[in-house]
Amino acid sequence: MQKLLIVGCGDIARRILPRLLGHYRVFALVRDPEQRAIWRERGARPLVADLDRPTSLHRLAGLADVILHLAPPASDGPTPFGEQRDSRTRRLLAALARGRSLPQRIVYISTSGVYGDRAGARIDETCAPRPTTARACRRCDAERQLRLLGQRGVVVTILRAPGIYAADRLPIERLRRKTPALRDEDDVYSNHIHADDLAMLTCAALRRGRSNRAYNAVDDSEIKMGGYFDLVADRFGLPRAPRLSRHEAQQQLPPLQLSFMSESRRLLNQRIKKEFKAKLRYPRVEDGIAAAWDERNISC
Repeated sequence: MQKLLIVGCGDIARRILPRLLGHYRVFALVRDPEQRAIWRERGARPLVADLDRPTSLHRLAGLADVILHLAPPASDGPTPFGEQRDSRTRRLLAALARGRSLPQRIVYISTSGVYGDRAGARIDETCAPRPTTARACRRCDAERQLRLLGQRGVVVTILRAPGIYAADRLPIERLRRKTPALRDEDDVYSNHIHADDLAMLTCAALRRGRSNRAYNAVDDSEIKMGGYFDLVADRFGLPRAPRLSRHEAQQQLPPLQLSFMSESRRLLNQRIKKEFKAKLRYPRVEDGIAAAWDERNISC
């Protein structure tokens, strides 16, 4: 049985783990020692290490045949030359390179933000990255470093994920705070994937992902950001978000929030359907939001 290491043990890792048990001997890299018992109970073998502490990573060398890299970059800031680097990915790859052999396969969850602003155009994976934010530049750096490893024989598959949502990952509090959205004529297209579908696609990448190839891990929806907020508000009986012009938003909203309103693109997902044979459980955000409403009511 192959050994698989999960790096980045958050929500998506928790959703992926049940799909892996019985197929792999699963190790989970955890930063907090108190998390060891939780992951052991779930069926994984916890390994305490921290991508921000290189000396803690010595046990990773030669440990696993397969790596699921789900860890986000740290906010390190630019180098003296103005570059944005993902130091966590660089440290992970340096640790893996110390082993007698490299992993056979790495699946990395990146972000669709690497495409930058496309003014609402429909784009597929053949479009070259054109990141405009620091966090997207760090993701591009991670992709480049992984592709270099792919040139050494490791099968590296990159999933570019957009906004991830689920029953416990909806903008409920944002709507309750009445945080504004852009009016329709100024609004941007946003892209989405349900967390369960992203977990499924990650496992599909383990089986069918091609080497040094990127995949848009996105559903079939074409919806603007404000429209997404309206769907959630209407389903959960909340007031719709107030709308602002772009000029008003630039005067009233913080820079981080504005950054999410500055890029518009519609991602195409034919590649996951053709090469992964993927069938999404929630092909549209309407489906996922309706399921989230049902899930919340059942849990109550």
